[in-house]
Amino acid sequence: MVDITIRGAGIFGLSIAWACACRGAAVRVVDPHGPMAGASGGLVGALAPHVPENWNPKKAFQLDSLLAAGRYWSDVADASGHDPGYVRSGRLQPIADAAALELARAREDTAKELWQDNARWTVTDTPTSKFRPHSPTGYWIHDTLSALIHPRQGCRALVEALVGKGVTIETEASDQGPTLWATGAAGLAALGEGRQRMVGTGIKGQAALLAYDARNAPQIFAGGLHVIPHGDGTVAVGSTTERIYDSPDTTDAALDQIIDTARTLVPTLRQAPVIERWAGLRPRARSRAPILGHWPGRPGHYIANGGFKIGFGMAPLIAEVMADLLLEGCDRIPAGFRVEDSL
Repeated sequence: MVDITIRGAGIFGLSIAWACACRGAAVRVVDPHGPMAGASGGLVGALAPHVPENWNPKKAFQLDSLLAAGRYWSDVADASGHDPGYVRSGRLQPIADAAALELARAREDTAKELWQDNARWTVTDTPTSKFRPHSPTGYWIHDTLSALIHPRQGCRALVEALVGKGVTIETEASDQGPTLWATGAAGLAALGEGRQRMVGTGIKGQAALLAYDARNAPQIFAGGLHVIPHGDGTVAVGSTTERIYDSPDTTDAALDQIIDTARTLVPTLRQAPVIERWAGLRPRARSRAPILGHWPGRPGHYIANGGFKIGFGMAPLIAEVMADLLLEGCDRIPAGFRVEDSL
């Protein structure tokens, strides 16, 4: 007998399945393409916070989830016997000019207020890592809240942890019990059918993996580009944000530009060979926040979608919130994340 059916084996579907299974529920995960076939099978894995200012429920929720991530992934690693590739390594951002330097220094104070003793946001002219981007001002922002995860290793660890709980992951199965839809870009399209406004869409992203060992160095964010030093001796760079494209899963010259930019920003990568190129659709809600809750007009069906660039960072807390709703009928979905906010 299945208590919960979860459709979609990306980061939202797998993490919610894990939260439900840990509470003793009998869970079935269904995905015709198998685990991490969509955006969750990408390369980057930046778990980065919002800027510490203009605080709102979304930013507060993300902070709580990022702070919970270390324990969350440690528990998954223990249960699965697999390393998910999680490291709270911090992040460096170059400061472009005097105005940006003044703003960055002002944010030191707001970070102290909002993040309290959990993490720091500081301006430095002496970063300890040699793996860093050039800074026009000679100053960098260093935050200690940012973390990273290897997306595929994280999903694989969740799959193995679920198997240990007796959870099956199937390509086809009927719905039993409450059904959660965590089906990415296709799910956003289905939720939007017959509605006057678009609920969300798939945004194409392209990323690359380079053979360069910078493990335990801070990740880098510069010029809208993430440079992520994974613990397996690779560096991921990405990604594009493409609303118009010919093929959702084919890399092209847009990725060549990303690679060139990364090598310019971080000179130590200039000779690093590219060992993988990736492209895929990431689900972005019109509201830009995750979409959580009951599927309107479909009793017994629920939505968890819209992770876009923050899905892995939000997953630990979203999993608990959705398990509360699915198993106990307790609604703790924060303002701005509800399905109706995106309709």
